[in-house]
Amino acid sequence: MHESGTAGGCGAPGPEFLALERELAVLLRRARASSAELAREVHPDLEASAYGLLVRLADAGRQRATDLAAYFGVGRATMSRQLRALEDLGLIVRTPDPDDGRAWLVGLTAEGHERFARVRAARRDRYVRRLASWDRREIAELARLLHRLNSPGATGGPARPARGHRAAPAPGAGRAGGAEQD
Repeated sequence: MHESGTAGGCGAPGPEFLALERELAVLLRRARASSAELAREVHPDLEASAYGLLVRLADAGRQRATDLAAYFGVGRATMSRQLRALEDLGLIVRTPDPDDGRAWLVGLTAEGHERFARVRAARRDRYVRRLASWDRREIAELARLLHRLNSPGATGGPARPARGHRAAPAPGAGRAGGAEQD
């Protein structure tokens, strides 16, 4: 990668970076549309941007709102608004943080977990159908590379895992293929 691109710090971006930009633009546009559809499947009044919060809470468990804001790279006001909407829909609940009486933890309610799990399973089934002709090693490699792109060391990735909580498992951990990244 250091030979023909700017990853090594010198030279103009090569055609591989233009191809990457184009493919990521398509992927992101489709992901936004898909998130809107998935959010409506969880609850008709759920905003598309809130679907990612449900993913994070399902994967990492209860967390502080400030840690969620840092993970997603958004301001506290934005996070507070999104969490309030999820709470109003009965999908999340706030509980006192046992480690800090001044703070609150946010987690999925039983209904939120059930609704999200149902939609996630349907989404995973769509991935399986869409990638049926792929070799599982290719799926695992795609998941690994996307994880690497989204990791804290990559520009634009989350700042850090939420303090005091486990990070989402690495792609492929505990399951074959590992292409799940909602």
